[in-house]
Amino acid sequence: MRAQVADSWHRSAAAGVSADAPEAPITLDEDLLHDHRAAHPLAAVFPLLDDVLGQAARDCDAVMAVSDASAQLLWVCGRPDVLRQAERIGFVEGANWDERFAGTNAPGMAIALDQPVSVIGSEHFRRSVQRWSCAASPIHDPVTGALLGVLDVTGAEQIAVPQTLAMVRAAARMAETELAHAHLSSAPASAVAAPDRLTVSLEALGRQEALTRITGTSGRAGAFRLSPRHSEIVVLLASAPRGLSGDELNVLLYEHDNQSSTLRAEMKRLRALLGDELLASRPYRLAADVSADWLEVEAKLSAGDVSGALRSYRGPLLPRSTAPGVVRLREAVEAGLRAAVLHSGTPDLMSTWTRSAWGSDDYEMWCAQRDAVGANSPLLPLISGQLARLDRELA
Repeated sequence: MRAQVADSWHRSAAAGVSADAPEAPITLDEDLLHDHRAAHPLAAVFPLLDDVLGQAARDCDAVMAVSDASAQLLWVCGRPDVLRQAERIGFVEGANWDERFAGTNAPGMAIALDQPVSVIGSEHFRRSVQRWSCAASPIHDPVTGALLGVLDVTGAEQIAVPQTLAMVRAAARMAETELAHAHLSSAPASAVAAPDRLTVSLEALGRQEALTRITGTSGRAGAFRLSPRHSEIVVLLASAPRGLSGDELNVLLYEHDNQSSTLRAEMKRLRALLGDELLASRPYRLAADVSADWLEVEAKLSAGDVSGALRSYRGPLLPRSTAPGVVRLREAVEAGLRAAVLHSGTPDLMSTWTRSAWGSDDYEMWCAQRDAVGANSPLLPLISGQLARLDRELA
């Protein structure tokens, strides 16, 4: 079994999905479905998707579906006889195909991983779905990057080919392009003519060196990896939007007392890399709109979105860094996320944590997961085995 499918089976089992359940649950009644669908951003591009991909699905005895970001199916189209067959597994408008309700499937997995996926036949968690195959791709808001929903094609073995996923992915990109054009055409002329703002996007979770993307007016626009020391500096500055004095940055950056000349030399090299307009001084700060993956995790936790925060968490922040300020940030992000998962009481979130490299030895989380899944869970032998391993190793 493919690793991503095995992970999905773990999430499905941890959520209590029964492999013998015949249908996915209906979570939107018909009267609410129409209102939700009419107000959804993808309503503007559904006719285009139906014309391009829906017709292709009908021609190969398959169905095309579009869900929202929570995996609720908003539109399902196909030939009447194929739609009747899909009804038997609950693949209907208003049904929820999140992995936690419907088990392993392409729309649910595409949302969980935020990437295009295919699920072929017996890879489905529920037995009633295993004669079907599906390919799905997320659709994002072209302005904010937020997940809007998922585009899916589901059918028999004839769609279990790589070309199906490529076609679905191309249609999803086409929808994003159409949404971008609509946004530009509806924007005020002054907004369209305004110069691009300087923006910096940072990825430092689970990475030894931060990946930096710069867009806007800077002459240094592009994507590149920073050195370990420069990665530490930009992480500290991104977490301090008001800036840091030289003395403050010195204390946060170096484990032991350091001469200020060393910091000044590092900042000179970093400014040459990023550009004068991006790296300001007195105090040191990033003079741009800053987004960062660890800040995204913190924001989702603050909003109560524990599942979203866990999906965004790709590992400890600059895991090899010993800079005091980075260590403090790393521990704070991990501790906040761990506490939220632990107190959520949600088995599939706990399972995601304990299957990670950073959570596999978390004894307290394994115990909480054991208590949460219940005595009849298929995961109980695995959990008991891991607790026994930790008992031996930790004495």
